[in-house]
Amino acid sequence: MNQHINSSAQIAAKVLAGRRVLVTGAARGLGFDLARLALQAGASVVLADILEPELAQAKARLESEGFKAHTVVFDQSSPESIRQCAEQAANLLGGLDGLVNNAAITNSGGKTMEELQIDMFDRVMTVNVRGCWLMTQACLPALRASGNGAVVNLASDTALWGAPNLMAYVASKGAVIAMTHSMAREMGADNITVNAVAPGLTLVEATEYVPKHRHELYENQRAIQRAQVPEDVSGVIVFLLSGLSRFVTGQVLAVNGGFVMH
Repeated sequence: MNQHINSSAQIAAKVLAGRRVLVTGAARGLGFDLARLALQAGASVVLADILEPELAQAKARLESEGFKAHTVVFDQSSPESIRQCAEQAANLLGGLDGLVNNAAITNSGGKTMEELQIDMFDRVMTVNVRGCWLMTQACLPALRASGNGAVVNLASDTALWGAPNLMAYVASKGAVIAMTHSMAREMGADNITVNAVAPGLTLVEATEYVPKHRHELYENQRAIQRAQVPEDVSGVIVFLLSGLSRFVTGQVLAVNGGFVMH
């Protein structure tokens, strides 16, 4: 794994030089790994999350590695908190060139559609769908001013194959994919690209609840038969934030080792 991480960092070196990026849900897991790779690639980064202690730890870890890290605590279920986060991020970085909508909750895992409660369904949709829309909306003026803005929405390949017993989350990520298409149409006139990345089951804190048989299902049916780690996804996101992908927009990139070929 270390060899893979070093390789990713070398390939990404300076591809984001001068880019100013806000990453939500960045206190741990995939969001943190992405923030670190973006910093290695030359970007200035704001890490935003609701998990305040974990966010402080992430900042300390990055600074111990020699990076300057900005952090903002925010709640993606609150429109006002989202607005303030976008404003603080733009002020800290002197503008925004990139936004990664990674913040999300699962919460409905292990529940059948009959067991799922209305309030839980609504909460997942509020954070994952409405939050993605409102954060993009809040960042739009800064992204427009950039002249070369890029938005990457984190979806999930569960929405591409219909994972069972996870309906609220699957529905929310399907909505994120659909919103990505619509956002790309609306924001293209401002030279802002909008794409979605749909990871497979990735080994992070947020997937620790997933039963062993689901992990085995993924690993056994992938074209590349091994566990998926955050580093497998981060490089794709860096590419979409960079100048290498300025004519790629409205697309969904499934990053899952070939479990779903989209």
